Amino acid sequence: MSKIKRLAGETAIYGLGSILPRVINFILILPHTSVFNPAEYGVITDIYAWVAFLNVLYTFGMETAFFRFATKEGSDPAAVFNTAQTAVIIITLALSTFFIAIANPLAAQMDIPDHPDYIVWLTCIVGIDALVAIPFARLRLEKKAMRFALFRIINVLVIVVLNFYFLKVDYDPEIGVAYVFLINLIANALYIIFFIPVLIRWRPALEKRLFYAMLVYAFPVMLTGLAGTTNEMFSRITLREWLPENFYPGKSGAYALGVFGANYKFAVFMNLVIQAFRFAAEPFFFSNAREKDSRRLFAMVNHYFIVTCCLLLLIIGVNLDVLKHLLRSEAYWEGLSIVPILLTAYLFLGVYYNLSVWFKLTDRTYYGTIISLGGAAVTIIANYVLIPIAGYVGSSWAALICYFSIAAACYLTGRRFYPIPYRVGTDLTYIVLTVLLVYGVNSLPLDGVAEFLVHNLVVLVVAGVVFLIERKGLKASVHL
Repeated sequence: MSKIKRLAGETAIYGLGSILPRVINFILILPHTSVFNPAEYGVITDIYAWVAFLNVLYTFGMETAFFRFATKEGSDPAAVFNTAQTAVIIITLALSTFFIAIANPLAAQMDIPDHPDYIVWLTCIVGIDALVAIPFARLRLEKKAMRFALFRIINVLVIVVLNFYFLKVDYDPEIGVAYVFLINLIANALYIIFFIPVLIRWRPALEKRLFYAMLVYAFPVMLTGLAGTTNEMFSRITLREWLPENFYPGKSGAYALGVFGANYKFAVFMNLVIQAFRFAAEPFFFSNAREKDSRRLFAMVNHYFIVTCCLLLLIIGVNLDVLKHLLRSEAYWEGLSIVPILLTAYLFLGVYYNLSVWFKLTDRTYYGTIISLGGAAVTIIANYVLIPIAGYVGSSWAALICYFSIAAACYLTGRRFYPIPYRVGTDLTYIVLTVLLVYGVNSLPLDGVAEFLVHNLVVLVVAGVVFLIERKGLKASVHL
């Protein structure tokens, strides 16, 4: 089997464990947007933005360090696993103790002064995620993709079932958004049960030389992760603060954040594809780095990744008039205009992840840190400038500007240290034409069934044309 086909197959399986659970989780938009008004949904959006930062801090880049050191020639994967898991457990205990101790003032700072319990529950959720992060990474390294997928799917099915039960069958307004956090905690606790065989075999290990080497490698990865999370979540944290008073007449900042967060869900579909690809691609890149045609292989992987994402952008972008009905309250529909912008932003984020292979393989991870910090600076400045001018639409453009910038920076620096023959002109042409097509098709004066049929006929025609253009390359990839 060719390496391209094997990567595609593993991406599909990891999709079961990453995309499918999040697609199922996307269904939560139905009970959430029917039970919670945009202001209440804004609280959920705000809190989970902070959780994203904590997830990076807790794991400290040890997942990537685990892959790097476990795949080195002559390494002992068991010793690397024990060291990585020990480091994560120490960090988790320290941070969890700290956040629980300051739960009251932290809740007041987050405008939920009556609910320090939210802080405690979310600390436990993040702590469990960190505890099982290295075991999940080990499953990926050992090519146990089906088990990885099964654990993820069970977790999200529990979340979905409990959300529908408590929000649609046995809802208590006094509990409100707390249901979301408690259900997440219950579902995450199942991970500990799933990984009991792995956790009981873990032995505390901090072999000095290995631990120090992994820490040095992981630290810039962690900083990169924090910068990357800033790029993704910063707008959700600052939108309420930087939005001028009465920017949306008669509506609060929390309301605007709720609309932004709900519509962001549609763009997450692109991110789901990216995440599934990353799960398969990271060990794939490390494993094939020493092959003769590895650089040509990496360029081809990036090209077909972009082609696939462009088709996804087109499918979602021209079907928003249908997809909007998943938002059960029409109050959320006013934010649909941001979806194509965010889809394109995430596409460039996926390109960046592909291009970042050069600094991971050359052990120059500090370049990733520099690029991501630069991206974070772009995010902060762009949000500061654009939110007062365009509200959450400005935040969406800030994301696109940031992700394009870091992809470009990664490509330009990579040409110097690890040149890969990417098809830059062709790939950019695909992206630009797809975006223009989305806006062009949506501008057609159609409605109802005719709109749906014409829009999706365009999708089918484009898919056919792309296949005809790429079929020779696809055949050639079979031999790589």
